[in-house]
Amino acid sequence: MLIDRLELAFAGGLCVLTGETGAGKSILLDALGLALGARADSGLVRHGAEQGSVAAAFDIAADHPARALLAEQDIAGEDELVLRRVIGADGRSRAFVDDQPVSVGLLRRLGALLVEMHGQNEEQGLLDAGVHRSLLDAYAGLAPLRARVGSAFAAMQTAAAAAATCRAEGEAARRDEDYLRHVKAELDLLAPQADEEAALAAMRTLLMHGEKVAAALAEATGAMEEGGGVASRLRVASRALLRVAERAGGKLDAALAALDRAETEVAEAASVLDRAVGDLDLDPGRLERTEERLFALRAAARKHGCAVADLPKLAADFAARLAAIDSGSATLGRLEAAAAQARTAYAAAARELSAARQTAARRFDKAVAKELGPLKLGQAKFLTDVAALAESEWSADGIDRVSFLIATIPGAPPAPLGKIASGGELSRFMLALKVVLAAAGSAPTLVFDEVDRGVGGATAAAVGERLARLAGKLQVLVVTHSPQVAARGMHHWRIAKRLGGNGRAAGSAVDVDRLDDTARQEEIARMLAGASVTEQARAAAASLLQGSRP
Repeated sequence: MLIDRLELAFAGGLCVLTGETGAGKSILLDALGLALGARADSGLVRHGAEQGSVAAAFDIAADHPARALLAEQDIAGEDELVLRRVIGADGRSRAFVDDQPVSVGLLRRLGALLVEMHGQNEEQGLLDAGVHRSLLDAYAGLAPLRARVGSAFAAMQTAAAAAATCRAEGEAARRDEDYLRHVKAELDLLAPQADEEAALAAMRTLLMHGEKVAAALAEATGAMEEGGGVASRLRVASRALLRVAERAGGKLDAALAALDRAETEVAEAASVLDRAVGDLDLDPGRLERTEERLFALRAAARKHGCAVADLPKLAADFAARLAAIDSGSATLGRLEAAAAQARTAYAAAARELSAARQTAARRFDKAVAKELGPLKLGQAKFLTDVAALAESEWSADGIDRVSFLIATIPGAPPAPLGKIASGGELSRFMLALKVVLAAAGSAPTLVFDEVDRGVGGATAAAVGERLARLAGKLQVLVVTHSPQVAARGMHHWRIAKRLGGNGRAAGSAVDVDRLDDTARQEEIARMLAGASVTEQARAAAASLLQGSRP
């Protein structure tokens, strides 16, 4: 690494970087790539240093997608978003966003949202076939239709899932149907009642001790009837007190009331004893029947792993499951009809989106073709391929696969961009596409490394004009050897290698200078003339600069 310390601030518009071959321009781009999450290489660390660090700061809008990505990661972004990468001499690296440590993967995702790099060693963005569909939709303004397709897809998935769940439940229930019917028949025959166990247990206890209970009842009844009966003696006592009550001055009223109550209670007790004697059934068969019923209920509860009190509910549950089987076909039919209707609605919306994409693709191809001719790519053919997906690949994005294809040789079949075009051609293809797609959700900063490689004259001028047009909407950084491109820049930096002592490579460093108007004219003159800058070259540079002003 030839850079000890360097700080650059790039303004909006078209920013050009120029310099001799080998001056270190690629080092700057490598450093930027490192800050954006590119693979780390210990060779980027300056010789003798323990580590190298590079940071890239971005001023982006509050609604930029990078802000949403940071929010997903619970990172509260500052007004200025700073991506930083530190790499050690051993090749290990660390990544930071606003001084918070993050994974390199997150840094790379953020970098892709902020900068697209198109150059000799790397192509991003437009070469990713996964984004072609979104780019075409953005170009054609299909966001509302695409949103409708997304909603229809979600509704279709929900309806299909409901039908699938009902179908699976019905199949499982039908597999168990014989068992369910058998158990329900058993429970129906048993006919368990609420709180029946407690009543049966109490009756069993009573019947098991029937003789003792009967003897006690007889003894109690006899005691109450002995000597004419308790009630009779209470009445005799009451009559005796009544005869003298008026002369007692109310002193006997309480006693009379107590005797009256006692007489009532004795009569009630006698009635209860009579009923108990009448209810007592010492038939041995009743005890047997009670025990059989109680034991049958308890056996059924053990079999089904529940309490006896839960048997009525269990019977109701089995009945409900059987009823669901009986009515399941109708329910499944309704759900499957709803799923089919949702699929039809999705397919209709998706076909409408597909037709709009087909129309937009033809318009897009014409717009790109218009840009290719001046870029010395007139023999190339650009094609936006909108192909139907298998139903298993349908998604919220529709039923199409969209791919950008090119053929650089007349008559040759179109193929993906990266497999056909050479480095210089590819950069110019990227430029043509970016010009057409400038308003279609591009990253806010584009970097082109020698997009003018291998061309000159009118073609280089066309490259410069398109870069300037693109820079009217986005920030564009371009490394160039073309004076025609450099003259189009709004801002200009010169990169030069400063040799060490005695002109040796050891101790060399890279200098980057921002050029004023005078220095800029001199740099463009050098690009025109080479090592010896002539007055004619300076005049030509001035003419280029004058002709490039808006």
